[in-house]
Amino acid sequence: MTDDDAGPGGGGASRDAAGGAAGGAQEPTPGRQPMPDWEKRFRAPRVGLPQWARHAPDRSLFVSNATGTFELYAWDRASGEQRQATDRPNGTVAGTLSPDGAWVWWFADTDGDEFGVWMRQPFHGGPDEPAVPGLQPSFPAGLALGHDGTAVVGRMTEEDGTTIHVVRPGGEPVEIYRHRQSGGVGDLSHDGTLLAVEHTEHGDAMHSAVRVVRPDGSTVAELDDTEGGTKELGLSVLGFAPVDGDSRLLIGHQRRGRWEPMIWDPLTGEQTETAFDLPGDVAAEWYPDAAGLLVEHSRQARSELWRYDLAEGALTRVETPQGTVSGATARPDGTAEYLWSSAAEPPQIRSTSGQIVLDPPGMRPPPSVPVTDAWVAGPGGRVHALVQTPPGGEGPFPTVFEIHGGPTAHDSDAFTAGPAAWLDHGFAVVRVNYRGSTGYGREWTDALKHRIGLIELEDIGAVREWAVSSGLADPERLVLTGGSWGGYLTLLGLGVQPDAWAVGVAAVPVADYVAAYEDEMEALKAMDRTLLGGTPQEVPERWAASSPITYVDRVRVPVYISAGVNDPRCPIRQIENYVDRLAAQGTPHEVYRYDAGHGSLVVEERIKQVAQEIRFAQQHLKHPPS
Repeated sequence: MTDDDAGPGGGGASRDAAGGAAGGAQEPTPGRQPMPDWEKRFRAPRVGLPQWARHAPDRSLFVSNATGTFELYAWDRASGEQRQATDRPNGTVAGTLSPDGAWVWWFADTDGDEFGVWMRQPFHGGPDEPAVPGLQPSFPAGLALGHDGTAVVGRMTEEDGTTIHVVRPGGEPVEIYRHRQSGGVGDLSHDGTLLAVEHTEHGDAMHSAVRVVRPDGSTVAELDDTEGGTKELGLSVLGFAPVDGDSRLLIGHQRRGRWEPMIWDPLTGEQTETAFDLPGDVAAEWYPDAAGLLVEHSRQARSELWRYDLAEGALTRVETPQGTVSGATARPDGTAEYLWSSAAEPPQIRSTSGQIVLDPPGMRPPPSVPVTDAWVAGPGGRVHALVQTPPGGEGPFPTVFEIHGGPTAHDSDAFTAGPAAWLDHGFAVVRVNYRGSTGYGREWTDALKHRIGLIELEDIGAVREWAVSSGLADPERLVLTGGSWGGYLTLLGLGVQPDAWAVGVAAVPVADYVAAYEDEMEALKAMDRTLLGGTPQEVPERWAASSPITYVDRVRVPVYISAGVNDPRCPIRQIENYVDRLAAQGTPHEVYRYDAGHGSLVVEERIKQVAQEIRFAQQHLKHPPS
């Protein structure tokens, strides 16, 4: 998890609160110290973009933090009833609805370890039951549900690699796919006769191919832009046309150096490229009548919506405010619903009809500070950074370089409570979309290979030099921080650039890369082999050059590390190895371990962590801000 307040991360499982749900955030009672704005931004009820059932569009499912923990909520739009569907100590965010809206499916892991089974419950409430009896626990690798009750379940385990099972109503799971490399379920056609599978059988976990099969596993067609090993072009499944008898499949491709959609008919082999004249990355989904596409266009850390009419080939702008659309869905009435925010303005679920779709009750998150854009010359091209400064102050500021995770992600002009908390404590915040980030073209994203970590730090270092020379940042009060891949870059940066930073704050980081590889989930092992060009045994020098523990003896500044003890992505053992080295050499450090996985879905826990991070930085900076 990379976005400090998003909890569930991107996609359909986003954030927060349900109207009418119990346990929403409250204003402080009279006589108590007023709650600071930074804390309100975490506590305020928020909601994620609702999914809706394909054949029952009034039935929806969304994620909310209404009770103080991110959980799934069922919403009957016809009656207005909203019901908390899951209730677990460490939260639940992975879920979906059956096409008829009769069932809520949700993934049950153990305290955030991401290893478990699918459960289900009736939409209007009732006991949970195993959704697919007979399948053993695994890491999830996609799920597709058919209107006749068929389920297609993707799984990943260390023993089996990727497997896909088809389960007919009342039947036993039947394995139709197995491969050692990473892959998973893409989508099931509307009539249930075709299944799209994303796979990396060619060994490049960064660039998937697509195979369409029958439910018995027999191959219908293959689309592979990596064929022959001469091109590193990935494909992604965006969905089958949502009408019976239509075999067209919407595919994301990178043939022109960026992500954009095309339509592929696996039965005829016909490919129809949309060729939108929009700079930046383009994604799309079908309108429910399959007559058009809802297009999401992302460029330079901001995004917008368009409608593409397939018959006329016409592209029409869907008006949205400037900022970031963090997910959108087309409704049967022709409208679209989308999750929007900006760095200054809290998120809202809006409709192109002009309505607010789902407005959580109670306390609203206070606004924050707008971002400005900085473009800095770097060794691999211009680097884009998002900059925020505390209101009413003058530089040079104590400055936090908050580094995003992924690495295939990017920071955007969107509302995040973590950076806002630093701002409220008097820090400027700089976020760098280093090489490896999405949204700047395929070449920028794919630049990491074989020198991971070191390449990103070159870009971060260039922006650091700009921030100091421009008068924005005080060179003696620079904090390097981030979570997940951002935590990895923080620890690596403290050793590779030991004179550049005053304090390091790393959340759920990679710290000892070889030990992390040995313990992490299977999909990440495949990704690491791709990024580094082989296993630790095959290219040991690359793994050593990119591992923070290689440079730990060069770390000169205080280090704060937080880690989830059940984390399958950045496992705890490799962090303990790094911490032991810090202790042995006497480097000032503090470690916080908590009972969760790759980040926490509990609001109180997130507030505690952010408070500790800011306190640690203030404690160890010269002349800390108040």
